Amino acid sequence: MSSRPSGRSPSALRPVSLEPGFAKHAEGSCLVRFGDTHVLCAASVEDGVPPFLKNTGKGWVTAEYGMLPRSTHTRTPREAAKGGQSGRTQEIQRLVGRALRSVTDLTGFGEVQIRLDCDVLQADGGTRTASITGAYVALYQAFAKMKTMGVIGKIPLRENVAAVSCGLYKGVAVLDLDYAEDSKAQADANFVLTASGKIVEVQGTAEDHPFEESEFAALMQLAKKGVADLVALQNAAIAKMS
Repeated sequence: MSSRPSGRSPSALRPVSLEPGFAKHAEGSCLVRFGDTHVLCAASVEDGVPPFLKNTGKGWVTAEYGMLPRSTHTRTPREAAKGGQSGRTQEIQRLVGRALRSVTDLTGFGEVQIRLDCDVLQADGGTRTASITGAYVALYQAFAKMKTMGVIGKIPLRENVAAVSCGLYKGVAVLDLDYAEDSKAQADANFVLTASGKIVEVQGTAEDHPFEESEFAALMQLAKKGVADLVALQNAAIAKMS
């Protein structure tokens, strides 16, 4: 019998769904659900680029991230009401932006910026990994719309990118931690990988005591399996768009 609170096997993702086109007015969007973590990802196509890219012919992909006040058990004040974003928020939105830029040909869509808004509707662990996974689908849809309009000739994405968390829970390497596991894990890591298995970013931390290289290797293997499953779900969601 599984020792995980959810009853899942160590290598099982939470139930994952990706619903493209969820936001009516956005050029691209996806409602992503990793179990009880739900994130709305919306892509907006904006004329112009940041000053450092003007007259280069390159576009830009950036991200903003936020948690709605009742996405958690108790109300979290809006960051605007507190006068600015927390360090956590800034770190996560920069991670999402880096992840999506890693697979985007920035020379392939002119001097245009695509902003990815990732809003957490409900949080139960893994909000950043869900954001990256859903944002890829939203970005693809935005590019597909630009292609349909004749603005670009092809979709400037080299391959899929997705993300998943892994951790050591009660001494066992497990995939896709929910909050009950994440809050008690001996170690946890977020893996951002491409469809071909290339590493975009790994964020790993020992929560209890330092962990072994062999244990990290076990987490990496789980992450590769998890991302492969997520990429298949991304592609299935993209296929629904046409």
